[in-house]
Amino acid sequence: KPGRYLDLGSGDKLLNLGSHSYLNLGERPEVEEAALECLHKYGVGSCGPRGFYGTTEVHLKLEERLANFFNCEKAVLYSYGFSTSASAIPAYSKSGDIIYADEMVNFALQRGLQASRSRVVYFRHNDVEHLEELLEEQARLDKKDPKKANATRKFMVIESIYMNTGKMCPLPELVKLRQKYKLRLYIEESVSFGTLGPNCRGITDHYNIPMKEVDMIMATLETSAASSGGFCVGTKFVIEHQRLSGLGYCFSASLPPMLAAASIKVLDILEAEGSDMVMELQNKCRQMQEKLANIHDKVTVTGEDISPVKHLKLAESTGNREADEGILQKIVEKAESYSVALTLASYLWDREANPPPPSIRITVNKDLTTEEIKKACDSIQKAVVDVMG
Repeated sequence: KPGRYLDLGSGDKLLNLGSHSYLNLGERPEVEEAALECLHKYGVGSCGPRGFYGTTEVHLKLEERLANFFNCEKAVLYSYGFSTSASAIPAYSKSGDIIYADEMVNFALQRGLQASRSRVVYFRHNDVEHLEELLEEQARLDKKDPKKANATRKFMVIESIYMNTGKMCPLPELVKLRQKYKLRLYIEESVSFGTLGPNCRGITDHYNIPMKEVDMIMATLETSAASSGGFCVGTKFVIEHQRLSGLGYCFSASLPPMLAAASIKVLDILEAEGSDMVMELQNKCRQMQEKLANIHDKVTVTGEDISPVKHLKLAESTGNREADEGILQKIVEKAESYSVALTLASYLWDREANPPPPSIRITVNKDLTTEEIKKACDSIQKAVVDVMG
């Protein structure tokens, strides 16, 4: 289990700033015990897709718990985080529909947009005014052809905290546009699940926006939940449709029961201690942001101050992506010699719809101490100076 410290093969213990277990719940003994207890009862795998011998009472219990946790009618489980959004979007949006998506949505969402065969319209990252311009333009076209407009469904796809930038979406403004232009709103909450809101429910909880304003929430269990797989929550009508049309649900072997049992225990912990955990994590995120902001004039940090994901980029690009990546990779390697484990943000450059600039993705977990954060930032500063002067 990747905890606060890890060994990458050199024998040295490195401070881990590369894993996405923001709450470090994978290290909690009760989570491991729940998984082992289920393992002895059900074995390792579930032996088939959900609709064909793959459903156990543990899957049904986790779906019920997730629905209750998010105050929604229903939840549906997927066995792989990537397949969640990549399957859920094309289950609803079809050829002839229009999807408005932020240009910085992650690759899993992009694959879902592509698989839907809908017309995808990207708006500038977190630019509400640009989105409204695009919606106004479509509204004018709709008036010219009302028959076609009535047959065309419109969707908005966003992330709560963007994995590619660490920025938080302006949800209250987006909800107003959703109401005005009659859009179906889908939010990907993988980074914000367990890290935002007094009840750990993500961005709707953070902004106190009722769930009725959102048609579907998608998230992975591979970040704060310290497990594997993914889920969608929403109304009964929306969720049940995926049991027939979500390809990742219908055709993949279901989530191993022991991982579902681990996720149930994680929900127990979040319900009991989540409010304090979120506050503690956000405090560490602010500390990290503050210290990273001033480490060197040749690098810059992007991301919300309370986001557990931050990106360290070159202040000025060389003009060549591979050269930029090479410089950042040297910084990663130097940081390792100073006992800090970092990782380059990896992308499939030739397949990304709007490739972000190369960056080092830095993640924060709640168990980092103030001294460890200071040590990490000092080490990164030394590495940057060694590489860039």
